[in-house]
Amino acid sequence: MTDVTLTFDNGPEPEVTPGVLDVLRTRGLHATFFVLGRKLAEPGRRALAERARDEGHWIGNHSWNHDRPLGELPDQDSVAEDEIGRTQAIIGDLSHPDRLFRPFGGGGALGPHLLSAAALAHLQRQRMTCILWNAVPGDFRDPEGWVDRALEMGRRPDPVTLVLHDLPNGAMRHLDRFLGLLADTGARFVQEFPDSCVPVRRGTVVGPVEGYVTSAGEAA
Repeated sequence: MTDVTLTFDNGPEPEVTPGVLDVLRTRGLHATFFVLGRKLAEPGRRALAERARDEGHWIGNHSWNHDRPLGELPDQDSVAEDEIGRTQAIIGDLSHPDRLFRPFGGGGALGPHLLSAAALAHLQRQRMTCILWNAVPGDFRDPEGWVDRALEMGRRPDPVTLVLHDLPNGAMRHLDRFLGLLADTGARFVQEFPDSCVPVRRGTVVGPVEGYVTSAGEAA
């Protein structure tokens, strides 16, 4: 039986997030929503995050702009504060107690482009928790064909942290069908993240984080 942790990135989106929440509520499942600060700044979108929190989902930080991976931006404290700190501030009391942060991977890739040294230092100072992933079926670029890939990823023997996106591209029309098919395989849905996807927990490095940090000489 595979443990599957559901996550949704890049929202909240008024056209999509309510439907995602409806599906999760009907199925009795809980997920984590990694939100963008610039979207959460809009009152209507914040109400969606509040609904998610009230229904038992966790709210995490996915940076303010989501334009480029932090390891490709200048390695400066001001950049880390603008992207991570400003988003955390606007999340406010919606935050999970562990202050969850997911870096932007630029298509789901893992590597040293994810964080700058300044970004890692910010996570440590603010006692934040860095959440990575190991399954990205590409619903953001293939809204019709992602389900088969996600099902295959969900059959892995090791715990799966699945990255989906509550974006208005039509992909989440297939969410309920996907969850039903995955449940039929015997998968168990959990909300906790596997240790392999948590290199920093409450500001303490607990995994091999070096592979996710750009050195100062390589930063833009």
